Amino acid sequence: MASGFEDQAKISALPQEGVHCFPASGKQIVSRRIISLILCAVFAAIAVFGFIKMGSLLPAAIIASLGVLICVLVFIQSFLIAKYRVAIDYNEKNVVLRFRFSTIKIAFENFDAREGTPDRAEALVDNNLGGDKAMYLVLDNVFEDACFQTSTRDLASKEDFLKLREETFAIADAYGARNSEDKVRFWNESEKTSSVDDDALDAIIEEAKGESSGAAEAVEEKVDEVAEAADAADEADSSDSSDSSESEEKKEE
Repeated sequence: MASGFEDQAKISALPQEGVHCFPASGKQIVSRRIISLILCAVFAAIAVFGFIKMGSLLPAAIIASLGVLICVLVFIQSFLIAKYRVAIDYNEKNVVLRFRFSTIKIAFENFDAREGTPDRAEALVDNNLGGDKAMYLVLDNVFEDACFQTSTRDLASKEDFLKLREETFAIADAYGARNSEDKVRFWNESEKTSSVDDDALDAIIEEAKGESSGAAEAVEEKVDEVAEAADAADEADSSDSSDSSESEEKKEE
């Protein structure tokens, strides 16, 4: 889906062929392999024991078998992300992401890149670890709901991350998908948060204040009316009591 905001001069300045690959962090790859192997051995032992005993342990054996399958997939994926975690395919004009067990392709004409922010867990890690804090990059298909984020911790080196950011920013600027009126807007985008201008907001506030003051005046008027009615009732009661006392006196006379 073309955005209609393409800049042909900037597009022609981009590489016209080749694939630039950005592999995953070596530390991340090693940790995934070790953890997946350990968990695979544990799940395999539970599955074998459960299938031998059968009976009430059969559900646990089936669940453990699924755990073995997942561990195998994670172990295989660790070799895939060693080749690339993110790739820019200038031949096919796609940004390619390895996300979990799938490969996601975002066409240049639908692509946007922007600075990312850590979630709560990542922010805690950044605050507790010494040294440089991680840098984050959002890679987004602007016409779909989901967007993806990578960081300096995900890639092999900070230099790879900076190179990826430079190239993706250039692609997003050249194709201009971010400027499309048809793009999916997220809750934290300024276009959505500023739906009314300041003057309109001030007018709404003043109107609300006027309504609240009018309501207060109406309540006061009602209170005054009730008080007057109560006073009138008291006067009537007192006059009735005086009349009755006078009639009693006349009767006695």
